[in-house]
Amino acid sequence: MLMARARRKMVDNFMKRSQRNAKNRRRRYVKKCPVEIGTEYEVDITETTPNGAGIARIKGFLILIDDPKLGDHIKVMITKTDPLSAEAEIVT
Repeated sequence: MLMARARRKMVDNFMKRSQRNAKNRRRRYVKKCPVEIGTEYEVDITETTPNGAGIARIKGFLILIDDPKLGDHIKVMITKTDPLSAEAEIVT
């Protein structure tokens, strides 16, 4: 009986520790977003997606823009961000 409790406690402690370590590992590789919502930037459209959205990059960070032409140099305002990309609208 005593061995069973000790084993259960050891397993519980291991699970707590492994979850904490998994969280720390995930945070370590998350890049900080180099753009801010509401800020305007001038970008060059270097690629397009199959949906027709344009792709630009700011410091290597992916920016998606609706309805530009490939090779355009445009001014955009960031409307939405996430850890991997940002969305922007064309400013006239």
